[in-house]
Amino acid sequence: MPAILTSRFLFGPGPSNCYPEATAALAYPVIGHLDPVFIERLDRTCAGLRTVWGTANARTLPLSATGSGGMEAAFVNTVSNGDVAVVAVNGLFGERMCEVARRCGATVVRVDHEWGQPVDAERVLAAHPNPKVIAAVHAETSVGVLSDIAALGAGKGDALLIADAVTSIGGLELLADEWGIDVGYAGTQKCLGVPPGLSPFTVSERAFERRIKDPRSWYLDIGLLGGYVGAASGARTYHHTAPVTMIAGLEAALDRILAEGLGAVQARHRAAGTALQAGLQEMGLELFAAEGARLPSLTTVRVPDGVDSAAVRSYLLEHFSMEIGSGVREFTDTVWRIGMMGPNAAPASVTLVLGALKEALAHA
Repeated sequence: MPAILTSRFLFGPGPSNCYPEATAALAYPVIGHLDPVFIERLDRTCAGLRTVWGTANARTLPLSATGSGGMEAAFVNTVSNGDVAVVAVNGLFGERMCEVARRCGATVVRVDHEWGQPVDAERVLAAHPNPKVIAAVHAETSVGVLSDIAALGAGKGDALLIADAVTSIGGLELLADEWGIDVGYAGTQKCLGVPPGLSPFTVSERAFERRIKDPRSWYLDIGLLGGYVGAASGARTYHHTAPVTMIAGLEAALDRILAEGLGAVQARHRAAGTALQAGLQEMGLELFAAEGARLPSLTTVRVPDGVDSAAVRSYLLEHFSMEIGSGVREFTDTVWRIGMMGPNAAPASVTLVLGALKEALAHA
């Protein structure tokens, strides 16, 4: 029988250490997905998601899917054969947007940027005169870069704006209505501090009215999901068996975040990211993402010349039970990704990571 880990400090780009309220809620008694108690819980969860999304959208809900499922839902409901999708690409998840849009039949206009640089809104908006959708990643997890979604929203014209907020929701400022986001998707495992498995999702009325009426996915059809959450008229229709335990965990984390105060939580994430980045530079390490566009929730740092990236990460895991992430694609061995998210966005975490990394480098 495999060993059961009792603790692990997760500072990578994947699942963060979770808020204890969220993990405690996973042990709640399992109730039916049609139980009135669960329906009330779902309603409270949707209300909390509206707050962290910065939206009044009625159709704001936790999709029964990971963030990648949220990405697919965003495109399958908005583009079909021949529709033009302009996609900003400054990292891995922008590339995935292109692939999902292509599989939905869209004509993809890809606007590439150097990895590590933020999205250039002017270039994206000028890429096509009349696209059906414009899509971009707010917080690009693969490179640790924050981009200006508001600038895209201000210039989108008749297009629908799709935004990936996986690594920003619950920890960074996110104002879907003010920024003009029409369809937004995220994940629970980053700043929200909840185990992976749900995708916080929001759809504007404008996007809902212009949705694909017969999308290629039944499961991710927002026309059907609207009845599942009772978003339009308050009436509910059965759609699928909801993951009741996961939604209990999300509700508990949202309650915890809102009790602290969303502004205070965002300030805590900013402070932790800023302190980590300053500490890394004081160690003589070079940050990867462009100055002025660095994510506080996920820091990318270049591996020093001559240092074995995998050996350092293994040392951290063995001696500190600490996981940081490698880079992706051509940066796999030359970049580290260090997350400060959820409960880990705290001064003690910064001190722990910097001290452990100094020791690991000394033994590299």
